[in-house]
Amino acid sequence: MYSIIKLTKFSEKMVGVAFKKNITPVYFETRWGLHTFFVRKPIDVVICDDNFIVRKIMRNLKPWKVLFWDPRYKKVLELPLNYKKYSKVKIGDRIQF
Repeated sequence: MYSIIKLTKFSEKMVGVAFKKNITPVYFETRWGLHTFFVRKPIDVVICDDNFIVRKIMRNLKPWKVLFWDPRYKKVLELPLNYKKYSKVKIGDRIQF
């Protein structure tokens, strides 16, 4: 099981999991949406509010896509596809990491 890496710098957030052969879970905050340009494999994305309540889930987000959501929510998890720890999370769940 991987640990979740927190991305804080703009350049880190811009790249996220792009260019990686082995995708590891990352957490960052943004209100601008995200892209999967240069991501080699599909990923799962979980968007949370300030209390880490899940507000949007995108499973199997393919490379070369753009994802937008309600800008009130800024906490983002980019995860390997079907990542065990969060594979059963649902809208309204509170997550911890």
